[in-house]
Amino acid sequence: MNATLTGIKQRFGIIGNSDNLNRALDVAMQVAPTDLSVLITGESGSGKEAFPKIIHALSVRKHQQYIAVNCGAIPEGTIDSELFGHEKGSFTGAIESRKGYFEEVNGGTIFLDEVGELPMSTQARLLRVLESGEYIKVGSSKVLKTDVRVIAATNVNIPEAIKKGKFREDLYYRLNTIPIIVPPLRNRGNDMVLLFKKFAMDMAEKYQMPPIKLTPEAEEVLVQYRWPGNIRQLKNISEQICVLEEKRSIDGDTLLKYIPDAQGDSLPVLFNKINSFTSSDGKLDEEEFKREREIFYKVLFDMKTDINELKKLLVDIIQNGTENINIEDKALVQKIFEDVQQQDKSSLVFNAPLHKNTSFVRPSVDFVEDEFEDSEELVEESFSLVDKEKELIVKALEKCKGKRKIAAKELGISERTLYRKIKEFNLDL
Repeated sequence: MNATLTGIKQRFGIIGNSDNLNRALDVAMQVAPTDLSVLITGESGSGKEAFPKIIHALSVRKHQQYIAVNCGAIPEGTIDSELFGHEKGSFTGAIESRKGYFEEVNGGTIFLDEVGELPMSTQARLLRVLESGEYIKVGSSKVLKTDVRVIAATNVNIPEAIKKGKFREDLYYRLNTIPIIVPPLRNRGNDMVLLFKKFAMDMAEKYQMPPIKLTPEAEEVLVQYRWPGNIRQLKNISEQICVLEEKRSIDGDTLLKYIPDAQGDSLPVLFNKINSFTSSDGKLDEEEFKREREIFYKVLFDMKTDINELKKLLVDIIQNGTENINIEDKALVQKIFEDVQQQDKSSLVFNAPLHKNTSFVRPSVDFVEDEFEDSEELVEESFSLVDKEKELIVKALEKCKGKRKIAAKELGISERTLYRKIKEFNLDL
C-alpha cells in the first residue's frame, strides 16, 4: 500500500507525509472502485479539489467524463438550469433547450464543490438524483435518468447548517456515505516545510533565479504558525519571499515579516467561517475590505470619544465637586460607581474631600493623578465590534425606513455587503 500511496502522491502532485493526510488519501483510494457518494470536508485552501480527481482516476468511470462544478459561484436563479438543464422558453432568455451537467456527464463523475451553498430547492432536486438517478429539466415534465457518481466538498459546518435550516439533513446523509476529512495545514506537522520548498523551487525554475533556503529557525516559524489560509496562503508567502528578498537564505526574522499576525498591523476586522473579504479563488476583495474597515474605525473613534468625555467628567468631579454638572451626568457617574462596586473591579481609591454639594455617594478610592492619564484604567468595559456593527446596520436601516440601497450608501458599504451582513446577523427587518 505504501508504494501505491507514493505513486498517487507523485501522480497528482501531493506533497506531505503526515498521518492524517495519508489516512485521507487511503480512504479515497479504497472508495474509488465503488459508486458510493463521497463528502469531502476541510478548510478553504486545504487541497480538497485533489481528492475527487484521485477517486475518479482510480474508478471504473475513469474513461468517462469528469466535471467540477463550483456551486457557490453559480447564481441561485440559474443553478437548477446549470445542473439539470432547461427547455426552450422555460424562462426569459431560454431561447433553446440546454443539457445540464448531469446529462452531459452521464456515466462519469461530477464534483460539486461548495455544496453547502446550494439553495434548498436545488438540494431537493439533488436528493432525488442521488436516490433514484432521476431528474427533471427546468420547464419540463419529462422524467430523465442519469448514471452519475456524485462527489461533494464543502468548508461549511453542515451539521450546524442543518440546525439553522439551511441544509437538508436527508441530503447530508446521502452525500456523506463515505466521509473524507482533509486536514488543515497546521495539523500536518513538517509538511508545510516540504510544501514551502516545493513552491520556492517552482518559482526559481519558472523565473530562472537562485532557489531560496530556510534556516532551521525559519522552518520552526513555519511549523508554529497557524496558517489560516492553509496551502493557498503558504504558496502566496513563498512566492512573495522568492521575488522580494535579495538574499537566498531566509532566517526566522525575515520570514516573520511576511506573516500577517507577526507584523503587528492586524486590523479589527470580522471574519466568519468563510472569509468575508475573499472571493472563491482566495483573492482579497480590496473594495469590500476598505468599506468594512471604515465602519469599524468609526465605531472605535466613537468609543474613544465617549471614554475621553467620561474621563474629563470624573476628573472635574474630583477636583471641583458636583455643583457645576447637570443631573444627567450625576446619575451617569453614580451608576458607574455602583457598577464598579458590584463587580468589584475597581483597584483605585479616592481620598479627595467631598464637596459640600455632592449629591451622590462615592466609593472610597485613593486618587492617583497619573492613573487618569489612560482612560482604559478608568473604565474597564468590554466592547464587542460585532454588536457595534450590528447596531450601526439596524440604525441605518431604521433611519432609511428599510431602504437597503440608501442604508448601504449611508454606511459606506456596498448593497451586496449589507445584504450579506443582514443574513449573517439574522436581522428580521
